[in-house]
Amino acid sequence: MQVRARHTPSYGVARLVLAPGEPVRVESGAMLATSYGVTVESRAQGGFLKSLARSALGGESFYVSTYTAPQQGGWVDVAPTLPGDLNVLELDGRVGWCVTKGCWLASASTVQVETQWGGFQNLFGGEGGFLTRLSGQGAAVVACYGALDVVTLQPGEYVTIDTGHVVAYADTVQSQLRQMNPGVAQSLKSGEGLVFDFAGPGQVLTQTRNPRGLVGWLRANGLGARS
Repeated sequence: MQVRARHTPSYGVARLVLAPGEPVRVESGAMLATSYGVTVESRAQGGFLKSLARSALGGESFYVSTYTAPQQGGWVDVAPTLPGDLNVLELDGRVGWCVTKGCWLASASTVQVETQWGGFQNLFGGEGGFLTRLSGQGAAVVACYGALDVVTLQPGEYVTIDTGHVVAYADTVQSQLRQMNPGVAQSLKSGEGLVFDFAGPGQVLTQTRNPRGLVGWLRANGLGARS
């Protein structure tokens, strides 16, 4: 699979170019268009319980769509829900990646997509208590809200990042979730004030906009969902 990005960094679209008969896994609802003859099958990835964990706990769709190119090859265009940039992770079989809620878009069929526990405190926050873990070999596409920044940490180097701005981080990076201000109990319910402490070596991908901030702005201006 080859990935060709366009309309970045503001409204990224990724074209997944497939060899004859090659499959690719795509987050449900992320497909924009395909070449003629590409087939699709949607199923509960990894069985019912694992798919339930992805949906209810990890913030992803219950179903994962597998697109397969015909004998002459083909392509699939995928796009995220929110405007922003895209990044291609090239997994080498040694280092995996943890991806936060809603940021995984697509990956080669040789990449395993699982749900991983992200910390007890995070269960009460706005970001959900689980992460999507990618492992294996091949390309994976992650999306962000706004522009993408790459933080490269050296061994023993630390950085603190708000949970709403974290897109993904490598397995080599150590992480710890905590409250920025331990005296504000409300942050456990709303997600406000929760931060990740990361320690190198490895990379952390961040987004310049926070989806939680967008939700807050919509509600404050009377544009949120009504019951």
